[in-house]
Amino acid sequence: MRVDIISIFPDYLAPLDLSLMGKAPVALTVHDLRTWTSDVHRTVDDTPYGGGPGMVMRPEPWGLALDSVLSPGARLLVPSPAGAPFTQKMAHALAEEEHLVFACGRYEGIDQRVIEHYAATEVSLGDYVLFGGEVAVLVMMEAIVRLLPGVLGNASSLDDESHAHGLLETPVYTKPASWREHEVPAVLRSGDHGKVARWRRDQALLRTAARRPDLLAALDPATLDKRDIALLREGGFALPGEAVAE
Repeated sequence: MRVDIISIFPDYLAPLDLSLMGKAPVALTVHDLRTWTSDVHRTVDDTPYGGGPGMVMRPEPWGLALDSVLSPGARLLVPSPAGAPFTQKMAHALAEEEHLVFACGRYEGIDQRVIEHYAATEVSLGDYVLFGGEVAVLVMMEAIVRLLPGVLGNASSLDDESHAHGLLETPVYTKPASWREHEVPAVLRSGDHGKVARWRRDQALLRTAARRPDLLAALDPATLDKRDIALLREGGFALPGEAVAE
C-alpha cells in the first residue's frame, strides 16, 4: 500500500514511524503543504467569503499538492467533522486500496472547491471538532494498517475484537488469577472451551447492549441464537428482532 499525507505540520505525523506502524508494508510519505506555496510568507489560508470568524485554507496550494501526489485510482480522504463516520467497515474497505492520500485541513477547513474538484471523501471520527486533521489521520492509519496482511503477529485476533462482528469485544484477563481481591472469572480458568466461548459471547452481547445499543439494534436478528435472545431479554435489553437462528 502507498500512503501520502499532506499537512502544514508534517512533524505531527512522526508517530507513524513507531512500533508496528513503522514496520508495516506501507510506502508512506508525509508532505508539507507549504512546499506548494510561492509567496515569501508561504501563505496557505485567507479570510472566508461571506464573512465570519476564522480562516479558510486556500485552494491554490492544495491544487498543486494534490496534482503532484495523486495517482490514477488513488483514494483522497479529508478528515472533517462534516464527513461520514469512520467505522471498522470503512477501515476494511480502505485497507484494500492501493493508494491512499490524506489531506489534513486546519483552521475552518479546506476550500470546498478542492473537495469537489477531486471528489474527496470527507471522513469524521466523531461528533466533535479538533484543531486539524492530523490526529484523525493517525487514528485512521492505525485502524487501516493493522488490517494489512502480516502486520499483526496473530491475524486471528482480528476475528474476536470489537466491531469485528457488530459487537464490542469481551473483557480480557491475564495472570495472576487474583489481583487486589479482584478475581478472574472462574469459567476462564475451567479449561472448558465450550463454556469459555459461551461466556465470551454472553459478555460481548451484554456489553454491547449496555454501552452501544445502536450497534445491537443494527445486528441481523438471524445471527442471534435462543441463548442470545434469552440473555438479552433477562437483562431487559431491546432486541433487534425476534428471529432465532437455527
